[in-house]
Amino acid sequence: MSSDVRWLTAEEERVWRRWLTLNARLSATLQRELQDDAGLSMPDFEVLVHLTDSPEGRMRVTDLARLLRWERSRVSHHVTRMESRRLVQRVECAEDGRGAFIVITPQGRAGIEQAAPGHVNTVRRLVFDALSPDEIDAFATIIDKALAQLDNQPGRPPPITELT
Repeated sequence: MSSDVRWLTAEEERVWRRWLTLNARLSATLQRELQDDAGLSMPDFEVLVHLTDSPEGRMRVTDLARLLRWERSRVSHHVTRMESRRLVQRVECAEDGRGAFIVITPQGRAGIEQAAPGHVNTVRRLVFDALSPDEIDAFATIIDKALAQLDNQPGRPPPITELT
C-alpha cells in the first residue's frame, strides 16, 4: 500500500458508504416510478427534460450530449431507441446542413407531462420534505463544492451551469 494515500477516516468512510446507498436507492426508486407512471427510463426523462427546456423543443445532438455529459454516440444510440417509441424525432437542419436536430414529439411531450408530477412528488417526499430550509441550504453548498471539485479536475470538460 502506498504511504501517500490519504485514507478515509472511519467517519468519512461511513458517510461515503451511506451516500452510495442513498444514491443507488434513490435512483432505483425514481427509475421505477418513471417506468410505472409513464413507461420512461431515467435517461429518457433526462433527454425529454432538456428538450422541453429548449424554447423550440429541439436541440442538436452535440448540445444535448454536452448538457447530459454523455458521449455523442451514446446520445445518438439512445435517441434512436426513443425514436422507435415516437418520443423524439430527428429533423435535418435545412439552414446550415450541419446535421439534425433532436425534436420532442407530441407523444414525448405527453410522456414527460405524465411523468413529471409523480417524479417531483417523489423527489419532494423522499428528499426535501425531510430537510429544514437551513439543511437544504447546507445540502446545496455541499453539492456545489463537490461539483466544483469535479469541474477542476484536469482533462475534464468545462462546467455546465444549466442542468436541471
